[in-house]
Amino acid sequence: MTDQLIELDNDLDFNFSTPENEASVPLSAPTATVPAVDNSQYEQQRKISLFSRIPVTLTLEVASVDIPLSELMSVNNDSVIELDKLAGEPLDIKINGIMFGQAEVVVVNEKYGLRIISFNSQSLGELAL
Repeated sequence: MTDQLIELDNDLDFNFSTPENEASVPLSAPTATVPAVDNSQYEQQRKISLFSRIPVTLTLEVASVDIPLSELMSVNNDSVIELDKLAGEPLDIKINGIMFGQAEVVVVNEKYGLRIISFNSQSLGELAL
């Protein structure tokens, strides 16, 4: 078995060094010209394809309020906390906590849904940061 290994080692012994007697000839790259291709549209579609697979959390924020912790600690089952939006005002759409637009609540097949009133597609760029 040892003879087989030695024979195999000898068979696989590649000598990539150049012999000393060969003249050194500098190698040059081929000079063929390749036409420039506009890949910007392809790149944009590829990036959109990658981003389209990323899961995000969409939240419809009704309203909010800042209150002292002491007031929050005194809340019970019948307590009412006044919020900062008027009834009927559009609600804020947030994607991963970033303001995306505004919407109103609708009912679709007995479930809540939202009808987008306005949105800022440039805010989506912030999601990648």
